[in-house]
Amino acid sequence: MSKYTKLAEIIVKNVGGRDNIISLKHCITRLRFQLKDESLANDEVLKNTDGVVTVMKAGGQYQVVIGNQVSDVYDEVNKVAHLNPEEDAQLDANDKKNKNWFNNLIDIISGIFQPILIALSAAGVIKGFNTLFVSLNWYSQNTGTYAILNAIGDAMFMFLPIILGFSAAKKFKLNPYMGLIIGAALCYPAVQLDALSKAGKPLFTLFAGTPFHSQVYQTFLGLPIISMNYTSTVVPVILICYLASKVEHGFNKIIPETVRFFFVPLFTLLISLTLGFLLIGPVATWGSNLIGSGILAVRNVSPALAGALVAGLWQILVIFGLHWGIIPIYFNNIVTNGFDNVMMPYYCTTFVTTSVVVAMLIKARKDKKLRKVGIPAAISGALGVTEPAIYGVLLPKKKPLLISCVVSAIVGGFYGFFNLRKFAMGGMGFFELPGMIDPKTHSLDNMYIALIGIGLSIVLGFAATMIFWKDDTAVNEKDGKVKSLQKLVRGEKIELPLKGKIVPLSKVKDEVFSKGYIGKGLAIVPEEGIVTSPVDGEITTLFPTGHAIGITSKNGAEILIHIGIDTVNLEGKYFKPLVKKGDKVKTGQKLLEFNLDKIKEAGYSTITPVVITNSNDFTDVLTPGLNGDNLDDTLLVAVK
Repeated sequence: MSKYTKLAEIIVKNVGGRDNIISLKHCITRLRFQLKDESLANDEVLKNTDGVVTVMKAGGQYQVVIGNQVSDVYDEVNKVAHLNPEEDAQLDANDKKNKNWFNNLIDIISGIFQPILIALSAAGVIKGFNTLFVSLNWYSQNTGTYAILNAIGDAMFMFLPIILGFSAAKKFKLNPYMGLIIGAALCYPAVQLDALSKAGKPLFTLFAGTPFHSQVYQTFLGLPIISMNYTSTVVPVILICYLASKVEHGFNKIIPETVRFFFVPLFTLLISLTLGFLLIGPVATWGSNLIGSGILAVRNVSPALAGALVAGLWQILVIFGLHWGIIPIYFNNIVTNGFDNVMMPYYCTTFVTTSVVVAMLIKARKDKKLRKVGIPAAISGALGVTEPAIYGVLLPKKKPLLISCVVSAIVGGFYGFFNLRKFAMGGMGFFELPGMIDPKTHSLDNMYIALIGIGLSIVLGFAATMIFWKDDTAVNEKDGKVKSLQKLVRGEKIELPLKGKIVPLSKVKDEVFSKGYIGKGLAIVPEEGIVTSPVDGEITTLFPTGHAIGITSKNGAEILIHIGIDTVNLEGKYFKPLVKKGDKVKTGQKLLEFNLDKIKEAGYSTITPVVITNSNDFTDVLTPGLNGDNLDDTLLVAVK
């Protein structure tokens, strides 16, 4: 059994079970589910599970943020749920209809680029360091050392259409090897514009005097071929693979099965690649060039403002998974212009986020929960992966997220003003720096700008957090009881749902409850088998087995009453629900009955946790029922 087996089991169960999973992918930090019904997922349980940073819903995906261990957890989830990682489950027609075009676009982009990011990052680091070592005069471009390292680092970018062809084919449900052939055809030396222009004079020119000016060197059955350089490109191969998927699907329907294996790929390649070279490739290349030029034109109006907007909004985009919508812009800029200076101001967010977290750790030294999440998040952030810090630290505390966005905007404006550029894709955090060295001039000036920005990010992020953020969890012990009583007046009271001895959650022999993963609360050792409503509200969860019930109060407190430990195994025996999901209930109303003695005889603990599963939505959850301050049978108080 893997160390992540238990976590995987909890995840699968709380996304609605295997039958609710349409497909599963992962990126650097997140498990990305497509679910049949997201309402079946238990957000709060997952958010409070050890090993899960948080849960997000964006781009038609249910995202469970794990952190650096995501690949290991992903493998274990596949095992637990019996999923095939090599195949995406087919979406139901209804699911497709319910997803809007924007969600579909985000899903397509992320689905194509996520699988290649690790390899892309590694190649970018090698390529960047090779340029750095030449700049430092450790060796020259004429040496075998440079040639070998350049081949290792540059191969992925040179033949990017092949890699993307495979990834896009899998996303579009096209035979992946057809995608490889499409990408390889686009990279074939004899069709590249540079090779053709060196080999001879053009036959004629099309669209002279326009932005689409094109010299024609070859024809196909009398039709002019508008030649382009397709190596290192992104858009053409994706569009051609999409067309090929439709062609393949269509021919699979009409060609007899006995000859399908031969004729379907034959017709698919001939039609898709012919149209690709004649129409799709040139149009896509023109479009990419125009987009790149347009973005640069906008940036030229105010580089500082453009940089501030990109950096200031970047973490918000990451939170919702929407940054995938603009990643292709970054790729396209490097391909068409040889560098990117539009998206690069985001670079500062890595270091701003890390410095904010470090400052929070210093100010909240006694907060064990923050240290548990914050220390690994800070380390991960320094290496370029900020999601654990954003979701696990900044977002729950709210104000630090605002601080990081404001500081990022300031430093992003600095990067925009001084025209920070990146010349090679790949790398994260400090490992992006070599990619900022101009491979043509080998000047280090651009990297020095990046380093100054890193310094500003660290200093400003740290200082702003130390000045403007207060650790609200730190309560003066001397005045703690007085403050608690004051809060009772403006807090929501959660009354005793059953008679018995009140004990802390730490007494519950189940880590999900005892460590507060599900939420804050108390436990009761019952004296009788009657559960009553602790608030006025609505029954939002009622387990079929009757062993647990969830109530949402009128003021938004989500209360879970879980009778006994592992009593789900009784499969409803000895439990009698008196209400159903959706019922409106009043404080003191009977909710269910259970046979206390029979449950004990069956060998199960009857200790009953009562927790507020959305505790993070409240400033504090007080426990007057435990410390003797309870008034009128008040068990808990949720403080806004």
